[in-house]
Amino acid sequence: MDYRYLIFYKPYDVLSQFTDAERTTLKSFIPVSDVYPVGRLDRDSEGLLLLTDDGPLQHRLCHPRFRHPRTYWAQVERIPDEASLKHLRQGITIRDYTTLPAQVELLARAPQLPPRDPPIRFRKQVPTAWLQLTLHEGKNRQVRRMTAAVGFPTLRLVRRSIGQLTLGTLQPGQWRYLTPDEQRNLHQLVSSQLIKGCDQRPSSKRRHFRRKSRQR
Repeated sequence: MDYRYLIFYKPYDVLSQFTDAERTTLKSFIPVSDVYPVGRLDRDSEGLLLLTDDGPLQHRLCHPRFRHPRTYWAQVERIPDEASLKHLRQGITIRDYTTLPAQVELLARAPQLPPRDPPIRFRKQVPTAWLQLTLHEGKNRQVRRMTAAVGFPTLRLVRRSIGQLTLGTLQPGQWRYLTPDEQRNLHQLVSSQLIKGCDQRPSSKRRHFRRKSRQR
């Protein structure tokens, strides 16, 4: 069977699902049937969303034991100091769990991004900074909770990449199919994790994709 794989630049205020009675969903942008998100981005987050009809791959990428890298750009209130950056790198205790070690960098300049609509709240007396964070897990609203825990609330959050997949030249609301090389890289990412013993036997495609997505 030939599976389909595509990436989408999710805009702000769009749900990572195809149906909702009140809010804007993926259906407004992606005219491809029977593909579903691998993981999710919250409504107030932006950036790269991977979609596919490959149930086994979706299962492995979403399973908590499969620690593939996901990189985010986060605009935060104020300028984090080195102690706060070190804390983020080592792991933050949030409620009943401690986050895994992460790669965290204070960017010297803001990344080149399209403006957000609506723009973030702006306070003249409060500076902002951009962080690049690479995580190997995907808990609910994790980046926002991590930066808030060290005193630097996230104002804007954009997922830049999943493994070697990047947004490239896509603009908010645009999508494209993965190239053959990108598909190979994606499967190599999964295969490398299977060798490490992190595989779980996938259920049927329907079970993976038909469950209702929760938006928080």
